[in-house]
Amino acid sequence: MMAASGFKDRIVGLPKPVKILLWVLLALFAYALPLLEPPFISTPGTDFGGVLFTVTIYCLVALGLNVVVGYAGLLDLGYVGFYAIGAYTVAILTSFHANWPFLLAVPFAVLATLISGVLLGAPTLRVRGDYLAIVTLGFGEIIRLVAVNTEWLGDARGISDIARPPSIELLEIPHLNWETGRPLLDLNDTTSLLVFGVLDQIPYYWMGLTVVLLALWADKLIKDSRVGRAWEATREDEDAAELMGVPTFRFKLLAFATGAFVRGLAGALYASRQSFINPQSFLLLFSILFLAGVVVGGQGNRWGVMVGATLVAYLPERFREFAEFRVLAFGLALVLLANFRPEGLLPPRRTVRAKQAKAEIEALEEGTEEGERTHA
Repeated sequence: MMAASGFKDRIVGLPKPVKILLWVLLALFAYALPLLEPPFISTPGTDFGGVLFTVTIYCLVALGLNVVVGYAGLLDLGYVGFYAIGAYTVAILTSFHANWPFLLAVPFAVLATLISGVLLGAPTLRVRGDYLAIVTLGFGEIIRLVAVNTEWLGDARGISDIARPPSIELLEIPHLNWETGRPLLDLNDTTSLLVFGVLDQIPYYWMGLTVVLLALWADKLIKDSRVGRAWEATREDEDAAELMGVPTFRFKLLAFATGAFVRGLAGALYASRQSFINPQSFLLLFSILFLAGVVVGGQGNRWGVMVGATLVAYLPERFREFAEFRVLAFGLALVLLANFRPEGLLPPRRTVRAKQAKAEIEALEEGTEEGERTHA
């Protein structure tokens, strides 16, 4: 931990142009990752680009859930419900119902989830804690059951032929081949830039990664604003924040709607990549996995929840022989974290500072007691 802290301090102390250059290089590496196919990171037997796209969807969902759980302190267990609304909206508008283009359907998908978030949050956010968790859990199951029992939503069969993003074939990018033990360009294995098809999932990953980067930028802006400070005050002590003049209900509703907006966008991207959805794509298990990623990574820290979401999405695909035990594995991880690191793998700075201050106070109190005993 000390080494990690020292490394972070060195990075923070770098000149601003150097830090910008490092971020640009990191972003370029992230975009190039499915083309590089590093032997220890790539997923044998599974399309690496498809796995990375799933990782970006989990990261996007985790960022939205972090607004609700990490920033505003609202326990939401029905997250998959808004995810389903975004996916079904795109599916309805782009398939046999309307045949809209994908880019036109996405704004309506996020608008539908935003309105759903307001409609659900307005009557339910007056309750707290476990009661809110139960209400949101019921909402997620209601959405799934409505999809199962509604014929024009495809009932249990689902909806197919969902539109894909528009394709623009600009150039062919070769992959690296590691079969000889060293990287060589493979001109027989290429990816067409911005061509969204079935066989090659890498353009979907690039699209998902771009959306995640934009979401990170928006998350930083809103976290550092007056809204972010109001969410933090509401999370720490809602009654005290109300007494200090913070309209807590309004800001909780804003957090809920913001989270719903991000969920709807993630659901829309997921539906387009799959080109087929049914109610089994939106089980309660996914809400639990999304929340597990946020808790494991460190709720309240955008980078922590990104790490947690990456672990939740990537590890079962990297070690497919153990994929059936992923719920057990994450359950054990949560138990271990609750005992040894309850703040998560990468807790927010406020949590670290509070923990350090508490340790200093305890040490001071122990020193005072020791001095009194010696004097006596």
